[in-house]
Amino acid sequence: MDDGATDLDVDALLAACSRGEDAAQEQLLAVLYRHLRDLAQGYLRRERPGHTLQPTALVHEAWLKLIRERNKSWVSRGHFLAAAARAMRRVLVHHAEKRHAERRGGGKRPVTLFEEASVFEERAEDLVALDAALERLAQRDREKAQIVELRFFGGLSVEETAAVTALSTRSVERGWQLARAWLRREVETQCSGGSGDGN
Repeated sequence: MDDGATDLDVDALLAACSRGEDAAQEQLLAVLYRHLRDLAQGYLRRERPGHTLQPTALVHEAWLKLIRERNKSWVSRGHFLAAAARAMRRVLVHHAEKRHAERRGGGKRPVTLFEEASVFEERAEDLVALDAALERLAQRDREKAQIVELRFFGGLSVEETAAVTALSTRSVERGWQLARAWLRREVETQCSGGSGDGN
């Protein structure tokens, strides 16, 4: 994940962004664009073929969400990339909700999980259910939710996720395993009409 900029360079740009310096925002986008595009491609690999959003559009929509945030106090490259992953998820969920609303009227199909990769078959309603479950997980355990955002949505490896979150690879693997089991229960409960209390 070498983009030619040191963490100190990125930290300086992040600090300038938090002060509202427009030039720093443009520089930050240029420096981290490749990482943001990689995250976007990771998200879109999980989407249905022919998705109307392309990686570049997803990066730019997420970027607009990020720079409009009032609290832009990103403290590190990892913190910023995690915020970018969340913004991309919100963009995709918005698109999924819109798509689902357009074709509402048919019965819901049950969520399918591919055990080998622990991947949701992301029809529009599945992504919306997964997003709601992930929000509940974030309230209970922010660290595990961040691991899911980076691994599942962002397509990062265990090693890359460990680097972004400053966790050990073992902690990432354990968090990933626990989080995906918890999310599966939550989504299946939600899609079958249960309360999804997460216990």
